[in-house]
Amino acid sequence: MAKYSEKASEKVEKTMHEMKEGKLKSGSGKKVTSKKQAVAIGLSEARKEGAKVPKKKD
Repeated sequence: MAKYSEKASEKVEKTMHEMKEGKLKSGSGKKVTSKKQAVAIGLSEARKEGAKVPKKKD
């Protein structure tokens, strides 16, 4: 498993919580139901905020 910064971990934890409550939405506005998608959204948001997160795989 890759190592992420503390800030990135907190962001992923927050998005997972939102997904479980049914409040997390994808870019298209649809409700997120996949754990993988919730993690990806959390990492993406952390990346935008400047947290230490590995680059996306192509």
